[in-house]
Amino acid sequence: MQIVALDAKTLKPEELDLSPWRALGTLSLYDRTDERLVPQRLRGADVVLTNKVKLTREVLQGAGALKLVCVLATGFDGVDVTAARELGIPVCNVPGYATASVAQSVFAFLLEMTYHTALHSARIRQGAWTACPEFCWWERTPVELANLTLGVIGCGAIGSRVAAIARAFGMEVLGYSRHEHPDFPGRQVSLDELLARSDAVSLHCPATAENRGLICAETIAKMKDGALLINTARGSLVIEADVAAALAAGKLAGYGADVVSREPIDIHNPLLKAPNCYLSGHCAWATLDARQRIVDVTAESIRGFLEGKPLHVVN
Repeated sequence: MQIVALDAKTLKPEELDLSPWRALGTLSLYDRTDERLVPQRLRGADVVLTNKVKLTREVLQGAGALKLVCVLATGFDGVDVTAARELGIPVCNVPGYATASVAQSVFAFLLEMTYHTALHSARIRQGAWTACPEFCWWERTPVELANLTLGVIGCGAIGSRVAAIARAFGMEVLGYSRHEHPDFPGRQVSLDELLARSDAVSLHCPATAENRGLICAETIAKMKDGALLINTARGSLVIEADVAAALAAGKLAGYGADVVSREPIDIHNPLLKAPNCYLSGHCAWATLDARQRIVDVTAESIRGFLEGKPLHVVN
Protein backbone atom coordinates (compact mmCIF):
# COMPACT_ATOMS: atom_id res chain seq x y z
CA MET A 1 0.00 0.00 0.00
CA GLN A 2 1.28 3.45 -0.97
CA ILE A 3 0.91 6.14 1.72
CA VAL A 4 1.76 9.73 0.74
CA ALA A 5 2.11 12.62 3.21
CA LEU A 6 1.82 15.94 1.36
CA ASP A 7 2.90 18.43 4.04
CA ALA A 8 4.67 16.38 6.68
CA LYS A 9 6.90 19.28 7.76
CA THR A 10 4.03 20.73 9.81
CA LEU A 11 4.51 17.79 12.20
CA LYS A 12 8.33 18.03 12.35
CA PRO A 13 8.49 14.28 11.61
CA GLU A 14 12.16 14.03 12.58
CA GLU A 15 11.00 14.34 16.21
CA LEU A 16 8.36 11.62 15.94
CA ASP A 17 8.10 7.85 15.78
CA LEU A 18 6.63 7.18 12.33
CA SER A 19 6.87 3.40 12.62
CA PRO A 20 3.06 3.07 12.98
CA TRP A 21 2.74 4.54 9.46
CA ARG A 22 5.68 2.64 7.98
CA ALA A 23 4.26 -0.65 9.27
CA LEU A 24 1.18 -0.16 7.07
CA GLY A 25 2.83 0.34 3.69
CA THR A 26 5.39 2.27 1.68
CA LEU A 27 5.56 5.80 3.09
CA SER A 28 6.50 8.83 0.99
CA LEU A 29 7.03 12.03 3.00
CA TYR A 30 6.99 15.44 1.38
CA ASP A 31 7.80 18.46 3.52
CA ARG A 32 5.49 20.70 1.49
CA THR A 33 3.46 20.32 -1.68
CA ASP A 34 2.54 23.15 -4.02
CA GLU A 35 -1.00 22.77 -5.35
CA ARG A 36 0.39 22.24 -8.86
CA LEU A 37 2.27 19.15 -7.67
CA VAL A 38 -0.62 17.50 -5.82
CA PRO A 39 -1.93 15.41 -8.78
CA GLN A 40 1.59 14.14 -9.55
CA ARG A 41 2.30 13.14 -5.96
CA LEU A 42 -1.06 11.38 -5.60
CA ARG A 43 -0.44 9.23 -8.67
CA GLY A 44 -0.61 5.62 -7.47
CA ALA A 45 -1.29 6.58 -3.83
CA ASP A 46 -3.74 4.45 -1.87
CA VAL A 47 -3.77 6.73 1.19
CA VAL A 48 -3.04 10.45 1.36
CA LEU A 49 -2.10 12.26 4.57
CA THR A 50 -2.67 16.02 4.53
CA ASN A 51 -2.89 18.89 6.94
CA LYS A 52 -3.33 22.13 4.98
CA VAL A 53 -2.85 20.98 1.37
CA LYS A 54 -6.23 21.31 -0.32
CA LEU A 55 -7.85 18.29 -1.94
CA THR A 56 -10.42 19.60 -4.39
CA ARG A 57 -13.02 17.67 -6.35
CA GLU A 58 -10.78 17.83 -9.42
CA VAL A 59 -7.78 16.48 -7.51
CA LEU A 60 -9.79 13.65 -5.95
CA GLN A 61 -11.33 12.68 -9.28
CA GLY A 62 -7.88 12.49 -10.85
CA ALA A 63 -6.40 10.30 -8.10
CA GLY A 64 -7.62 7.01 -9.52
CA ALA A 65 -5.98 4.73 -6.95
CA LEU A 66 -6.90 6.78 -3.90
CA LYS A 67 -8.90 4.87 -1.29
CA LEU A 68 -8.56 6.93 1.91
CA VAL A 69 -7.88 10.53 2.96
CA CYS A 70 -6.46 11.15 6.44
CA VAL A 71 -6.41 14.74 7.68
CA LEU A 72 -3.60 15.25 10.20
CA ALA A 73 -5.74 17.59 12.28
CA THR A 74 -9.26 17.96 13.63
CA GLY A 75 -10.46 20.50 11.05
CA PHE A 76 -11.04 19.11 7.57
CA ASP A 77 -12.19 22.17 5.62
CA GLY A 78 -9.31 21.76 3.14
CA VAL A 79 -10.88 18.58 1.73
CA ASP A 80 -13.96 18.49 -0.49
CA VAL A 81 -15.67 15.90 1.69
CA THR A 82 -18.80 15.88 -0.48
CA ALA A 83 -16.80 14.95 -3.57
CA ALA A 84 -14.87 12.36 -1.57
CA ARG A 85 -18.11 10.76 -0.39
CA GLU A 86 -19.47 10.64 -3.94
CA LEU A 87 -16.25 8.96 -5.05
CA GLY A 88 -16.44 6.43 -2.22
CA ILE A 89 -13.36 7.79 -0.44
CA PRO A 90 -13.65 8.02 3.36
CA VAL A 91 -12.11 11.11 4.96
CA CYS A 92 -10.79 10.64 8.51
CA ASN A 93 -9.62 13.30 10.95
CA VAL A 94 -7.95 13.25 14.39
CA PRO A 95 -10.38 14.58 17.00
CA GLY A 96 -9.26 15.76 20.41
CA TYR A 97 -5.54 15.16 19.97
CA ALA A 98 -4.49 18.59 21.34
CA THR A 99 -7.13 19.36 23.96
CA ALA A 100 -4.66 19.35 26.85
CA SER A 101 -1.97 21.17 24.89
CA VAL A 102 -4.19 24.02 23.71
CA ALA A 103 -5.71 24.46 27.17
CA GLN A 104 -2.19 24.68 28.59
CA SER A 105 -1.28 27.37 26.07
CA VAL A 106 -4.23 29.49 27.22
CA PHE A 107 -2.70 29.66 30.67
CA ALA A 108 0.74 30.36 29.25
CA PHE A 109 -0.78 33.54 27.82
CA LEU A 110 -2.89 34.29 30.88
CA LEU A 111 -0.01 33.87 33.33
CA GLU A 112 2.30 35.99 31.18
CA MET A 113 -0.28 38.77 31.01
CA THR A 114 -0.84 38.72 34.77
CA TYR A 115 2.75 38.10 36.00
CA HIS A 116 4.80 39.65 33.15
CA THR A 117 7.56 37.07 33.55
CA ALA A 118 9.24 37.69 30.18
CA LEU A 119 9.28 41.45 30.70
CA HIS A 120 10.72 41.18 34.19
CA SER A 121 13.34 38.65 33.13
CA ALA A 122 14.50 40.97 30.33
CA ARG A 123 14.60 44.02 32.60
CA ILE A 124 16.53 42.14 35.29
CA ARG A 125 19.14 41.18 32.71
CA GLN A 126 19.36 44.91 31.92
CA GLY A 127 20.20 45.62 35.58
CA ALA A 128 16.86 46.86 36.92
CA TRP A 129 16.85 44.58 39.98
CA THR A 130 20.55 45.12 40.66
CA ALA A 131 19.94 48.86 40.90
CA CYS A 132 17.02 48.44 43.32
CA PRO A 133 17.79 49.23 47.01
CA GLU A 134 15.16 46.70 48.21
CA PHE A 135 15.44 42.91 48.01
CA CYS A 136 12.31 42.74 45.84
CA TRP A 137 11.63 44.45 42.53
CA TRP A 138 8.92 44.49 39.90
CA GLU A 139 7.94 46.86 37.12
CA ARG A 140 4.36 45.73 36.53
CA THR A 141 2.27 44.69 39.48
CA PRO A 142 1.34 40.98 39.38
CA VAL A 143 -2.35 40.09 39.29
CA GLU A 144 -3.84 37.21 41.28
CA LEU A 145 -6.15 34.95 39.28
CA ALA A 146 -8.13 33.71 42.29
CA ASN A 147 -11.58 35.30 42.39
CA LEU A 148 -11.29 36.77 38.90
CA THR A 149 -13.83 35.72 36.26
CA LEU A 150 -12.87 33.86 33.10
CA GLY A 151 -15.31 33.89 30.20
CA VAL A 152 -15.03 30.93 27.84
CA ILE A 153 -16.62 31.37 24.42
CA GLY A 154 -17.13 27.88 23.04
CA CYS A 155 -17.92 25.23 25.64
CA GLY A 156 -16.75 22.09 23.87
CA ALA A 157 -13.83 19.85 24.82
CA ILE A 158 -11.07 22.48 24.84
CA GLY A 159 -13.26 25.17 26.39
CA SER A 160 -14.30 22.74 29.11
CA ARG A 161 -10.67 21.81 29.85
CA VAL A 162 -9.77 25.50 30.10
CA ALA A 163 -12.71 26.06 32.45
CA ALA A 164 -11.61 23.20 34.71
CA ILE A 165 -8.07 24.59 34.95
CA ALA A 166 -9.42 28.06 35.68
CA ARG A 167 -11.47 26.71 38.55
CA ALA A 168 -8.33 25.09 39.96
CA PHE A 169 -6.83 28.59 40.06
CA GLY A 170 -9.86 29.74 42.04
CA MET A 171 -11.48 31.63 39.16
CA GLU A 172 -15.19 31.95 38.55
CA VAL A 173 -16.03 30.54 35.11
CA LEU A 174 -18.72 31.72 32.71
CA GLY A 175 -19.38 30.02 29.40
CA TYR A 176 -21.18 30.92 26.21
CA SER A 177 -21.98 28.61 23.32
CA ARG A 178 -24.64 28.48 20.62
CA HIS A 179 -25.46 24.98 21.88
CA GLU A 180 -26.01 23.62 25.37
CA HIS A 181 -23.08 21.72 26.92
CA PRO A 182 -24.31 20.02 30.11
CA ASP A 183 -20.81 18.90 31.12
CA PHE A 184 -19.24 22.36 30.93
CA PRO A 185 -17.67 23.11 34.36
CA GLY A 186 -19.01 26.62 34.69
CA ARG A 187 -22.20 28.63 34.40
CA GLN A 188 -23.44 29.17 30.86
CA VAL A 189 -24.76 32.67 30.21
CA SER A 190 -25.55 34.97 27.30
CA LEU A 191 -22.68 36.42 25.30
CA ASP A 192 -23.45 39.93 26.54
CA GLU A 193 -23.36 38.84 30.18
CA LEU A 194 -20.12 36.97 29.66
CA LEU A 195 -18.45 39.98 28.04
CA ALA A 196 -19.68 42.37 30.71
CA ARG A 197 -18.61 40.26 33.68
CA SER A 198 -15.36 38.60 32.59
CA ASP A 199 -11.90 39.82 33.60
CA ALA A 200 -10.44 37.60 30.88
CA VAL A 201 -12.08 36.04 27.82
CA SER A 202 -10.80 32.94 26.01
CA LEU A 203 -12.03 31.96 22.54
CA HIS A 204 -12.73 28.31 21.72
CA CYS A 205 -15.49 28.42 19.12
CA PRO A 206 -15.27 27.22 15.51
CA ALA A 207 -14.57 29.56 12.61
CA THR A 208 -18.07 29.48 11.14
CA ALA A 209 -19.66 32.24 9.06
CA GLU A 210 -21.69 33.21 12.15
CA ASN A 211 -18.57 33.56 14.28
CA ARG A 212 -16.43 35.49 11.82
CA GLY A 213 -15.45 38.81 13.40
CA LEU A 214 -17.18 37.88 16.66
CA ILE A 215 -14.73 40.01 18.61
CA CYS A 216 -14.90 43.49 17.08
CA ALA A 217 -15.26 47.10 18.22
CA GLU A 218 -18.90 46.50 19.16
CA THR A 219 -18.28 43.45 21.35
CA ILE A 220 -15.06 44.84 22.82
CA ALA A 221 -17.05 47.87 23.97
CA LYS A 222 -19.20 45.51 26.06
CA MET A 223 -16.15 44.12 27.89
CA LYS A 224 -14.73 45.38 31.17
CA ASP A 225 -12.13 48.12 30.92
CA GLY A 226 -8.73 46.46 31.23
CA ALA A 227 -9.96 42.97 30.34
CA LEU A 228 -7.65 40.35 28.84
CA LEU A 229 -8.42 38.47 25.63
CA ILE A 230 -6.96 35.13 24.49
CA ASN A 231 -7.42 33.47 21.11
CA THR A 232 -6.12 29.94 20.53
CA ALA A 233 -8.98 29.03 18.17
CA ARG A 234 -8.98 30.81 14.78
CA GLY A 235 -7.75 34.22 13.66
CA SER A 236 -10.96 35.00 11.79
CA LEU A 237 -12.86 35.18 15.09
CA VAL A 238 -11.48 38.66 15.73
CA ILE A 239 -11.19 41.92 13.80
CA GLU A 240 -7.51 42.45 14.42
CA ALA A 241 -7.53 46.19 13.73
CA ASP A 242 -10.24 46.61 16.38
CA VAL A 243 -8.25 44.58 18.90
CA ALA A 244 -5.10 46.61 18.18
CA ALA A 245 -7.05 49.84 18.64
CA ALA A 246 -8.48 48.59 21.95
CA LEU A 247 -4.99 47.69 23.17
CA ALA A 248 -3.65 51.10 22.19
CA ALA A 249 -6.53 52.82 24.00
CA GLY A 250 -6.15 50.65 27.12
CA LYS A 251 -9.65 49.21 26.78
CA LEU A 252 -7.97 45.80 26.57
CA ALA A 253 -5.03 45.29 28.93
CA GLY A 254 -3.64 42.41 26.91
CA TYR A 255 -4.22 40.11 23.95
CA GLY A 256 -2.68 36.65 23.65
CA ALA A 257 -3.03 35.04 20.23
CA ASP A 258 -1.72 31.79 18.82
CA VAL A 259 -3.65 32.38 15.58
CA VAL A 260 -4.08 35.31 13.22
CA SER A 261 -6.24 36.08 10.19
CA ARG A 262 -3.51 35.26 7.68
CA GLU A 263 -0.83 32.69 8.44
CA PRO A 264 2.12 33.02 8.43
CA ILE A 265 1.46 36.45 9.89
CA ASP A 266 1.59 39.33 7.43
CA ILE A 267 4.23 41.96 8.12
CA HIS A 268 1.48 44.62 8.04
CA ASN A 269 -0.75 42.92 10.60
CA PRO A 270 -1.72 45.64 13.13
CA LEU A 271 -1.10 43.28 16.05
CA LEU A 272 2.65 43.40 15.41
CA LYS A 273 2.77 47.02 16.59
CA ALA A 274 0.04 46.84 19.23
CA PRO A 275 1.05 47.26 22.90
CA ASN A 276 0.61 44.37 25.34
CA CYS A 277 0.07 41.90 22.52
CA TYR A 278 1.56 38.43 22.93
CA LEU A 279 1.85 36.20 19.87
CA SER A 280 2.83 32.60 19.18
CA GLY A 281 3.00 30.96 15.76
CA HIS A 282 -0.05 28.66 15.64
CA CYS A 283 1.81 26.17 17.81
CA ALA A 284 -0.56 25.72 20.77
CA TRP A 285 -1.31 22.23 19.41
CA ALA A 286 2.32 21.33 18.72
CA THR A 287 3.56 19.59 21.86
CA LEU A 288 5.46 16.39 21.19
CA ASP A 289 2.72 14.36 22.87
CA ALA A 290 0.00 15.89 20.69
CA ARG A 291 1.94 15.41 17.44
CA GLN A 292 2.73 11.78 18.26
CA ARG A 293 -0.96 11.30 19.01
CA ILE A 294 -1.73 12.48 15.47
CA VAL A 295 0.58 9.81 14.07
CA ASP A 296 -0.82 7.06 16.28
CA VAL A 297 -4.52 7.89 15.74
CA THR A 298 -4.02 8.24 11.98
CA ALA A 299 -2.38 4.81 11.91
CA GLU A 300 -5.37 3.42 13.77
CA SER A 301 -7.69 4.98 11.18
CA ILE A 302 -5.74 3.41 8.30
CA ARG A 303 -5.64 0.04 10.04
CA GLY A 304 -9.37 0.26 10.72
CA PHE A 305 -10.04 1.05 7.07
CA LEU A 306 -8.04 -2.00 5.98
CA GLU A 307 -10.15 -4.10 8.33
CA GLY A 308 -13.38 -2.64 6.97
CA LYS A 309 -14.01 -0.44 10.02
CA PRO A 310 -12.63 3.06 9.30
CA LEU A 311 -12.37 5.33 12.34
CA HIS A 312 -13.16 9.03 12.76
CA VAL A 313 -14.84 9.31 9.36
CA VAL A 314 -16.21 12.82 8.75
CA ASN A 315 -18.04 12.20 5.46
